[in-house]
Amino acid sequence: MALLPVFFMTGLSGAFFRPLAVSYGLAVLASLLVALTVTPAMGLLLLKHAPLKEHGSPLARWLQVRYQAVLARIIQVPRRAYVLVGVVVAAGIVVTPRLGEELLPSFKERDFLMHWLNKPGSSHPEMYRITAAASKELRSIPGVRNFGAHIGRALTGDEPYGINFTENWISVDPKADYDATLASIQETVEGYPGVYRDVQTYLKERIREVLTGGGEAIIIRLFGPELDTLRAAAESVQAALQGVDGLVDLHVQLQTMIPFVEVKVNVEAANRYGLSPGEVLRSANRIMTGAEVSDIHRDGWVYDVQVWSIPEARQNLTNVREMLIDTPNGGHVRLANLASVTVKPTPNMIQRENAARRLDVQANVRGRALGDVVGDVERRLESVRFPSGYHAHMLGEWAERQKAQKNLMLLGIVAAIGILFLLETSFKSWRLGILSFVTLPSALVGGVLAAYTTTGIISLGSLVGFLTILGIAARNGIMMINHFQHLERFEGETFGPALVLRGARERLSPILMTTLATALALVPLVIAGSIPGHEIEHPMAIVILGGLLTSTLLNLLIVPSLYLRFARPQPIGATP
Repeated sequence: MALLPVFFMTGLSGAFFRPLAVSYGLAVLASLLVALTVTPAMGLLLLKHAPLKEHGSPLARWLQVRYQAVLARIIQVPRRAYVLVGVVVAAGIVVTPRLGEELLPSFKERDFLMHWLNKPGSSHPEMYRITAAASKELRSIPGVRNFGAHIGRALTGDEPYGINFTENWISVDPKADYDATLASIQETVEGYPGVYRDVQTYLKERIREVLTGGGEAIIIRLFGPELDTLRAAAESVQAALQGVDGLVDLHVQLQTMIPFVEVKVNVEAANRYGLSPGEVLRSANRIMTGAEVSDIHRDGWVYDVQVWSIPEARQNLTNVREMLIDTPNGGHVRLANLASVTVKPTPNMIQRENAARRLDVQANVRGRALGDVVGDVERRLESVRFPSGYHAHMLGEWAERQKAQKNLMLLGIVAAIGILFLLETSFKSWRLGILSFVTLPSALVGGVLAAYTTTGIISLGSLVGFLTILGIAARNGIMMINHFQHLERFEGETFGPALVLRGARERLSPILMTTLATALALVPLVIAGSIPGHEIEHPMAIVILGGLLTSTLLNLLIVPSLYLRFARPQPIGATP
């Protein structure tokens, strides 16, 4: 029930975390099946002739004696224990706002992707010069294994980039120090001013592309009817965000005005020569930009056959105006006789969404939690006044995290109600069910403090860890309280301190074994740290380990006192 929200996560977050919930759920079902079938059978086979005298390890007996002595003092004066719990909960409440928030951790892949974007209209020789210079510098960094790049895009490429776009790839040697090598790469890349550049892992870049269609962590998408006004608004947003701590690579999307040759056909003049406007434009376009007329297949390769004019026919406006267009009667006519030919500024690209023109202000985040940076960005955006008919939306990783967190919270409420009903069903008492239920949030404090003292970040992996702790804490509470009820109903124990001390002593080993078994499975993930491949499991393991500590202490030291204070005597022989 505690992991129910994860099963209903959708989108990118669901793709990452639903398999974890499925694996956990299958493990719980398998454990239940073994407990109901294999364990009783093995008990019958192995314990058939076992003596009834109680056996136990010396360590377990020693722990039980010490635990009973400590619990007896707590039961006599429980106020101190309650105050201690209050202090721990208050610490969690104080720390929680100080935690940074992120959608997903930084994936430590050893293959990096870099985008180099120069101003539209940059030439191929210039882009090649920059790329070659960067290649030499990056390959000289210790730990960089290889380098590759492409400029522009292939003829049938899936991304509409021009010659001013370069995509570089770097691989880092597995034996090299990851953080030191990445820092050297960042320093080298930042040494190329005037060119937009970023350094990302393949997985991070793909995730951002799926979320927003862009490769940046934060995208502020502006909408409006007029491009000039839209660009001015984008520049205002960029100016307002300058200086935000942790915000890097801040820039307005490279949508600029570049010179284009504009041909306006004179319909009457074209008709006199038997030409339609479309025929005039298609003929001019073939001469200016070429046209594919055939393919050559040789040795498994395909070569396009292009028809194009000689360079002298398209070097300047005069040459373009003197361009000869074929007429239907076999003659030729100058383009200038059919149309006006001028140079006008034109956007290098036009982007629309839902029939509205859009322009992005983009940035990445480094050295600070995504949630903290977004908070500062949102406060700065409140000071920007947009003209009537223009507005902005925040996109990127943060928007996806907010959406996923909202869904988790809503479904978490449903799961919490389900847990409350399960507790009532187990205890046959709303009083005890509510008592156990209100102690569950206290068990999560350990996870909050563990996250604060280690990474200082709460990601979706951490939230899944909190849900796991909720289930473990509820299970341990059920084990403890049900045993108290069993002793009173079926073994003749009288309600009071002696009942609580005996029940807690007998539940000590099962609770500790459950906690230690879970903790030992997670310790390797915590010790290994945030290494490649453990980016999601590491923060989740930290939260679970911290939560295990506080939930175990809560169930062993506080729940017995609360049971003695709020429970009522049970009828002897009642069905539990």
